[in-house]
Amino acid sequence: MSARSRLATLLAAVTAFTACTAVGVPVASAHTAPRAPRTVVLDGTRLQQTRLRLHHGDPGLRRALEDLTTRADAWLDQGPWTVVDKPKPAPGGDVHDYLSQAPYWWPTQPKTAGNPWGCPYVQRDGQRNPEVDTGTDRQDAEKVFDSTYDLSLAWYYTGKRQYAEKAAQVLRTWFLDPATRMNPDLNHGQFIPCKYDGRAIGIIDFSQSYTSVLDAIAILDTGAPGWSPADRTGMREWNTAFRTWLTDSAFGKEEGAARNNHGTFYDMQLAALACATGDETLARQTVLDARARRIDTQIAGDGSQPQELARTRSWHYSTFDLVAYTRLAAIGRHVGVDLWSYRGPDGQSLFRAVDHLLPAATGAAPWTYPELEFHRYAATDVVHAAADAGDARARQAVRRLETPPGGDLWALRPAAEQLDSIAG
Repeated sequence: MSARSRLATLLAAVTAFTACTAVGVPVASAHTAPRAPRTVVLDGTRLQQTRLRLHHGDPGLRRALEDLTTRADAWLDQGPWTVVDKPKPAPGGDVHDYLSQAPYWWPTQPKTAGNPWGCPYVQRDGQRNPEVDTGTDRQDAEKVFDSTYDLSLAWYYTGKRQYAEKAAQVLRTWFLDPATRMNPDLNHGQFIPCKYDGRAIGIIDFSQSYTSVLDAIAILDTGAPGWSPADRTGMREWNTAFRTWLTDSAFGKEEGAARNNHGTFYDMQLAALACATGDETLARQTVLDARARRIDTQIAGDGSQPQELARTRSWHYSTFDLVAYTRLAAIGRHVGVDLWSYRGPDGQSLFRAVDHLLPAATGAAPWTYPELEFHRYAATDVVHAAADAGDARARQAVRRLETPPGGDLWALRPAAEQLDSIAG
């Protein structure tokens, strides 16, 4: 039997059901069909098939794997990070509380001994205040999210234990070890000096990327070295507590009521956490509700997103919101909801929203709305997602997309990321 025939036979034998929760099981050897991770956004069976293709030398994946392992290698000598090492604790004094500062708020007065912050602060939409990157946990949290995702994927595809062990160390330090763990809430996200100790809007610090951590955990749960049953149990308990805070806290309820990208990301994060912690009923209902609650009200009939177009960075926020939508649609696949096929009363749909971006995404036409810093590649992942979901126009556009910095990793991690990421 030829190598191609053997690979076809193995892929045909892949029948694992990719539900959003399951007990971790060992990964099979490189010579047998590996187990599919029970991921919440990524398609675990697709990862499984890709791993088989890599182990059989598929040349089409070689460049993407090189880009992924380059990123993973860079994380090996960084971290681990912890919320307890910031210069000052969050308001209230608990060093285990996460703290971040509102990125678009700026001081209006000189900083003095009597007014050390330079208050009052005023908002400058889309203009990031550099002081928010010092003294808080925001950047370290993003490193936790990015590193564990890259490292777990690199381990799954290569089998190199140093990637799994590093990812496990990063997760234990940030979430589990009693001396360094983060409390499972965001009571002090995006505070504004001299104004608010924390805001509901700070939930987006996690919602925009934390689902990658949930998938990283699912990948490690397939038998990664250095990742124990106690680690798995600990993360499930942390995620359950965090999910409860999202649904029950005043900040969580306020963020869930938002009618722009904040609301979309809240739904996406809640549905993913529900999957990861065993509440598939909540996950399914959250995705179902997003049809009328999000698509009908936040996407226009022509596919534009009016709330995002009103921003000074309208391209960034239009692609950003679609990252949440496409990831929510991926979660929906795990719980039996096809969000891609939904059509609103005025023709609103995810396909139409992505198609609205295609002229600018492919370079065929300029983006005519306000944008302080246009990056064409910001749309690359969401176009990939629409193409995979069956959008003919997106499929035709894929070959004309701009490659993001660090390479196009879609073949290895087919779930949209915000590729021109800015905080906010």
